[in-house]
Amino acid sequence: MRLDKFLKVSRLIKRRTVANEACDGGRVTVNDRPAKASYDVKVGDRIAIQFGQRTLRVEVLDVADNVRKDDAVGLYREIGE
Repeated sequence: MRLDKFLKVSRLIKRRTVANEACDGGRVTVNDRPAKASYDVKVGDRIAIQFGQRTLRVEVLDVADNVRKDDAVGLYREIGE
């Protein structure tokens, strides 16, 4: 699954266009490397998203095309570093 779509499906970013812009702006890294919106997300990838001064780090646990809002948090887990 594309990175921008994963960010939207997992509800980490509200809209896919916003996720796409975040990737293009260099605010999203996967496994400590800047990632394009077209990056293919796999289980085990570590994604870091910069929101202003705050950085959210997550590890991908599952990749699914459609999930309910309540189940979206099951796609990733937050990691602290």
